[in-house]
Amino acid sequence: MSESPDARQRLSTLIDDKRQAIRAYLARERPRRNRLSNVSIVGSALAAVLTAGPAVGGTKFTEALGRIFALGDDSIVWRVLCLLAVILSVAAALSTNFATSRSVADRVSAAETCNAQLEGLAVSLDIGHIDVDEAVKLYQQYAGQVAFVDTTHA
Repeated sequence: MSESPDARQRLSTLIDDKRQAIRAYLARERPRRNRLSNVSIVGSALAAVLTAGPAVGGTKFTEALGRIFALGDDSIVWRVLCLLAVILSVAAALSTNFATSRSVADRVSAAETCNAQLEGLAVSLDIGHIDVDEAVKLYQQYAGQVAFVDTTHA
């Protein structure tokens, strides 16, 4: 590539476009990652709490809950607690598997890293600290790390 100002400008535009696409991707995926993580953590913790009460308190615990909620039979308390624990455990497992199978956390981390690398590259290119040929190589290297980020729909 030539060392012309036009070549620098075109590469600078490519970098800006890629960074814009990465920012849009992160705006969508960070909340998704956080939701999946929170559902997994909270679901697991609540499932443990629901099973810990009867495990530690035994029949006294379930009888007390039965009285509090005006349930005639403490077996209903056991069934409700077990059902809620199962539902929360399944939700936690599904959230964990969705996050893992789609590599949400890894992709978000890769996008954040690439965005920082491209920012540094843009600064180096703008101040003339790097020649265009080297900048193109670095751009290709960095952009390749986030091939899952679509620049056309930013």
